[in-house]
Amino acid sequence: MKYMLLIHTAATQSDAPTSDGCEVEDWMAYDKAVQEAGIFVAGHSLADLTTATTVRVGPGGERTVTDGPFAETREILGGYYVIDVPDLDVALDWAARCPGAHAGGSIVVRPVAEF
Repeated sequence: MKYMLLIHTAATQSDAPTSDGCEVEDWMAYDKAVQEAGIFVAGHSLADLTTATTVRVGPGGERTVTDGPFAETREILGGYYVIDVPDLDVALDWAARCPGAHAGGSIVVRPVAEF
């Protein structure tokens, strides 16, 4: 079954090293582990939050475009993985291993709907 791991990080300076030592090397090691386990389907890191654009369509069909996400949240979506594993428990294990789950971050695990 496919699961999406949505990587949420604290809305702080993304370039600053975290207090738990989570560095680029940690992400590279996790990427390698997911690839070697044969469960990788897709994944990307998202560009800086300042590059985001939000589109909303009103009831009359009028489109409003604004710079930035402007969501009322203290976390931002930083990237995602899609993995193909036997069940939710295995997906949760991989989510817990993800560097994004540490230093105040979180991983939202959702099954991918297949139609």
